[in-house]
Amino acid sequence: MKRMPGLRRQIIQSLAVMALGIIFIAVFGSYVFYAIATAYLPESISNSWMPSRVELAWIVCTTIAALGMAVFVAIRLSRRLLTPLNSVAHSLREVAQGKLTARARTDERAMGETAQLVRDFNAMAERLQSVTREREFWNAAIAHELRTPVTILRGRLQGLSEGVFTPSSELFDGLLRQVEGLNRLIEDLRVLSLNDSGHLELHRVEVDLAQELGSVLQAFAAPLAAKGFHLHSELAANLKVKCDPVRMRQALMALLENAQQHAEPGSLRIRLYQADDYCHLVVEDDGPGIDRALASDLFEAFHRGDPSRSRKSGGSGLGLTVVKAIAEAHGGQAICQPTGRGGSAFVITWPL
Repeated sequence: MKRMPGLRRQIIQSLAVMALGIIFIAVFGSYVFYAIATAYLPESISNSWMPSRVELAWIVCTTIAALGMAVFVAIRLSRRLLTPLNSVAHSLREVAQGKLTARARTDERAMGETAQLVRDFNAMAERLQSVTREREFWNAAIAHELRTPVTILRGRLQGLSEGVFTPSSELFDGLLRQVEGLNRLIEDLRVLSLNDSGHLELHRVEVDLAQELGSVLQAFAAPLAAKGFHLHSELAANLKVKCDPVRMRQALMALLENAQQHAEPGSLRIRLYQADDYCHLVVEDDGPGIDRALASDLFEAFHRGDPSRSRKSGGSGLGLTVVKAIAEAHGGQAICQPTGRGGSAFVITWPL
């Protein structure tokens, strides 16, 4: 893209050209006029301080030409300055009235800073519209995720109060699971809000990460086995890693819950190893595989790899987003990639 000259430079150039033009008309034009008048109309030259009619006509013509040049430069300069500024001002009024689709217009005649102002305004308006869409989406998605457990809790509690349900340990266990689901959703939303605002703080300490993650695997062993999963862990022993162990346990729990809800029963391999000054945590399942076109969107909030998957599979759609936030807070990344066994591998990588 060709860079436009700066506004100050163009104003100086325009005024300089105008001044040189007027000087040229006044000085060079006067030489030409008196040369012609001396050669062909010598009697038209006044011998006193009062100009003759011919000289007066020349003065008037020179003045008109100078004014015409000044007006031409002023109109051209003001048009290149005011057209984009008026467009921005009009669009600002529309945005203030709630019309976020308003965009300022510019053309090739716009000068450097004014053209940049139009581009910056349009970028700001686009970002504002995007943020508004995201806020509406988040409000609708959060309301949708909260509706089911709150409805269940309300129905069960109302049934208990009216004597429809008989108090039992199974009923209270079900209510407790709904409360735990709400608690996880609230914690996930808190982590994401902290990450978006840049306030997700990490308490980095040097720990034996294999030991920290081993406790998570022990806690998940029974529920995973009940679903038909066989855990295979390959955790590098005595691997001292400087990280936030609480957040890393949280990330592993989110990956295991994701596998428990969406993967096919079978082998579930968890690996932790160091390579090239990077630490890698991998959770690999036996399937179903995930389309490469969908893999990059899995870590977006409220996104599910299979749009046709029923809500019975559970999950809020925030678990992998939390994993991504934790990985990025450690200066790393979280990705999903296919495996040679037809499954998927969720990998967290961060620098040591």
